[in-house]
Amino acid sequence: MFPDTRLEEIHRRLLAYYGQSPEREVWDPLKQFIYSLLSSRTKTEISVAVTRHLEDRFRGWENVRDASIAEIEDAIRAVTFPEPKAVNLKRALEQITQRCGSLSLDFLKAYRTDKIRSWLERFDGVGVKTSAAVVNFSTLRRRAICVDSHHLRVTQRLGLVGRSADARETENRLMEMAPVKWSAEMLDEHHSLIKIHGQQLCPKNNPRCRECPLLDLCLTGTEMLSNSSRGKAGRLVMTAKKSAARLKPTK
Repeated sequence: MFPDTRLEEIHRRLLAYYGQSPEREVWDPLKQFIYSLLSSRTKTEISVAVTRHLEDRFRGWENVRDASIAEIEDAIRAVTFPEPKAVNLKRALEQITQRCGSLSLDFLKAYRTDKIRSWLERFDGVGVKTSAAVVNFSTLRRRAICVDSHHLRVTQRLGLVGRSADARETENRLMEMAPVKWSAEMLDEHHSLIKIHGQQLCPKNNPRCRECPLLDLCLTGTEMLSNSSRGKAGRLVMTAKKSAARLKPTK
């Protein structure tokens, strides 16, 4: 049985097309956890700004934990769905303190990756995307792929997973395909390349398939262009018939 090397080829082409991704500012696990909890359905630049605003306004995560929900909600108002996120953030920071004796996630480095993710996903508002982000993007630097909405859409269109696949199923499949030699940093770079591709050439609406460096690998893109060509040809035939009818001599 031959190994599936499509992920390597996709990575190579996207890296050639978009170039090296900007180097990530690697945060400690707690800060990454807070950022990821706030960033769902929110643009990256807004999420980063809000996370930094929280630090500056409260001068310590303990002060965020001890603030009222109304104060936290006001500080994170720029993110999508600030009301439930404020509740989940305060509760998570309180629970971390209760379970661990202090407000820190540095202790996680002593545990296996699967144990860390299972523990993180017990918190309200934390799913597979957030747990992957914490273990992969933070100073923990473990092997995982953070599957956001862009990643899910691109991998489905490429036919790497089925249309009904969720983030967990998608990550599991991609990790099976990812070369063992890919480090945590390499998987982070792969996430960034897929994300920018989903933002620039492969958005939810009106994907720019003709410009795509992955077109010959993409079942969806080739089908869309084929249907578009057939539709255009059909319209040309209809136009020609109408023109011929108009030119037909009358009796």
